[in-house]
Amino acid sequence: MGKVRILILGGTTEARALAAALARRVDLDVVLSLAGRTADPAPQPVPTRSGGFGGAEGLARYLRDEAVDLVVDATHPFAARISANAARAAGECDVPAFALRRPAWAPVEGDDWLSVHSVSQAVTALGNAPLRVFLATGRQEAHQANAAPHHHYWVRSVDPVEPPLTAPHVDYIHGRGPFRLEDELDLLKRHAIDVVVAKNSGGDATYAKIEAARRLGIRIIMVERAETAGLPVVETVEAALGQIDHFVSSRMKRGV
Repeated sequence: MGKVRILILGGTTEARALAAALARRVDLDVVLSLAGRTADPAPQPVPTRSGGFGGAEGLARYLRDEAVDLVVDATHPFAARISANAARAAGECDVPAFALRRPAWAPVEGDDWLSVHSVSQAVTALGNAPLRVFLATGRQEAHQANAAPHHHYWVRSVDPVEPPLTAPHVDYIHGRGPFRLEDELDLLKRHAIDVVVAKNSGGDATYAKIEAARRLGIRIIMVERAETAGLPVVETVEAALGQIDHFVSSRMKRGV
């Protein structure tokens, strides 16, 4: 029996941790696929491919051409399009697939959250009075802030925002998580931030800004996730490893 070929759709901390856990296994042939949106991605523990597949059809073609046995969708919780494409392509090719999706954050005592369903809704919810806004939604949707140019924005992203925003009062902060609580407290205090706009990404790497806002009594406009459909979901790397072990063992029993 040949090696089990696994495609991990990645770009998250969990995808890298899963790949690292699988890297030394001689019974697996693992490829980690990255969207290619980050100019200088972190080193990865297994072979990688970069860039899109060309929709569900392109991904299905890749699964067939590479004889992929199992797909793990470990993309960002807000990468709805690739997740939908993964479900569709895996279904078309009759390739087993599941999603590794970290749990969403939930408000705790002391949090002041306003939940919205998109970055554009978040910008509208800022209101008419000028505010000092920490926009921590990533660069791809930062341009939504152009619709409310009367606020002063501090925009944090891994890579530069291109093109820059047209709003007149914008400062750019480049950084890659994980972020420390002390640094987030300093950032919010130093710039006298009135409100934080964030996506409910879950996980530990970027949670410090949520805790910092709580400690300082700063409101958060939280962009909640859309419901993901199409694939069974596990929430931890350990659970994903269990799913993979189950798949490999059942395949061995079948003698495939």
